[in-house]
Amino acid sequence: MDCKRAVTFFFLFAILIVPFMLFPATAALGGRGGMRVYCASRCRGRCAKAGFQDRCLKYCGICCRQCKCVPSGTFGNKHQCPCYRDMLSSKGKPKCP
Repeated sequence: MDCKRAVTFFFLFAILIVPFMLFPATAALGGRGGMRVYCASRCRGRCAKAGFQDRCLKYCGICCRQCKCVPSGTFGNKHQCPCYRDMLSSKGKPKCP
């Protein structure tokens, strides 16, 4: 009986607890919804001074969801997020504002 309990406990532990230990950032952000809220707030700050805010927010959101980061400030600082910096449009120009 003790062996069966141990196996059952280990199985339940593996199913319920381990995923949260392996992916703490996803758990902290609340999954996809949390990332959406994070990106929206960071992109509002990033695009605050943009001439075409709708376009800036659209592309910033796309880049943020793929890279999971947005550089600080309204311009520059792309060294803080290399994925964001290196993403290119189909025309070979920087995609992220």
